[in-house]
Amino acid sequence: MAATPEDAVDRLRRDWEPRFRRFVAGQPDADPGHGPAHLERVVATAMRLAAETGARPEIVLPAAWLHDCVHVAKDSPDRARASRLAADRALVFLQDAGYRPDCLPDIRHAIEAHSFSAGIAPRTLEAQVVQDADRLDALGAIGLARCIAVGTALGRPVYEPQDPFCRGRKPDDRGASVDHFYTKLLKLAGTMQTDAGRREAERRTEFLRSFLAQLESEIGP
Repeated sequence: MAATPEDAVDRLRRDWEPRFRRFVAGQPDADPGHGPAHLERVVATAMRLAAETGARPEIVLPAAWLHDCVHVAKDSPDRARASRLAADRALVFLQDAGYRPDCLPDIRHAIEAHSFSAGIAPRTLEAQVVQDADRLDALGAIGLARCIAVGTALGRPVYEPQDPFCRGRKPDDRGASVDHFYTKLLKLAGTMQTDAGRREAERRTEFLRSFLAQLESEIGP
């Protein structure tokens, strides 16, 4: 019986996923929003999107696992370089591990292009899938929790008491976590690259809007 695409994915995950997991576990600790649970979710979402779109799993799986293998603090001036640094480290690991050489350029690009801060347009379907998967994790209930957790770790309040919803000032997410909704999170649905990613992003964005409405009902405008 001929092997099926599902068989190929199963082999890929059996033979390589444990290596990816061990590699990222050996990297320095991330901030509260970018730890092992984030990686697990992004990988799961990316593989679902790959199955829906026909993206190549041999590119998507390693790129999703390794996209944050270099951690740069959110408030670091080098934040925009994080995805390029991660791509460099990932390629060294994959080359040393004997991963398929023909896949490496597209894996590099998918890692580089995932970052919102880097501003790199994804030029392959696989890069689109990984970017969408990472951005979906910034939305919905888990995105809300991550936003507050990272803001707390950085010593930021949940909201700015004088103008919590940025109605009379420019949002500044270096000052308060709710400002991050306006500088980034509420914009993410419009940046989605795949139809499936866009549908899910819109659903999760509606949850964030409902949170803001509930917060306003509790604290006032």
